[in-house]
Amino acid sequence: MRAVQDGKERVFVLDCEALSLAVRGDRMMIARLSLAAQGEAEVITSPLTLVEAYDGRTTEQRWDWVLSRVRVADVGQEEARQARRLLATAGLHGHKFASDAVLAVIARQQQGNVTVLTSDVDDLERLVPHRVVVKKV
Repeated sequence: MRAVQDGKERVFVLDCEALSLAVRGDRMMIARLSLAAQGEAEVITSPLTLVEAYDGRTTEQRWDWVLSRVRVADVGQEEARQARRLLATAGLHGHKFASDAVLAVIARQQQGNVTVLTSDVDDLERLVPHRVVVKKV
């Protein structure tokens, strides 16, 4: 059973910095991962974020532990189209915003109380609807 807030499931969407913090053992991120392990929330990220957050100093065991608590969204051609449209609508373009746009598409697909945890609040707020909370990590 998933824990709910205001009658809705809690979902945390992680950007690169949020995932990196989790891998490095940040207490707040570990608390969110614990909620996921207990079935009280869902934690999700994009495959791009996994690549972007990789740090060769972190052990495979640590990565495996974190990823056992995180769902990696399937991203294909349709999601890429949606991300491109989001960038165009926001007047953004280029590789600097590509990962943010894909993460925004993933956040938009989630149901419930969705929070994007990011180091880049300004750009993400331009890409997600008001129902999605964007919080700085």
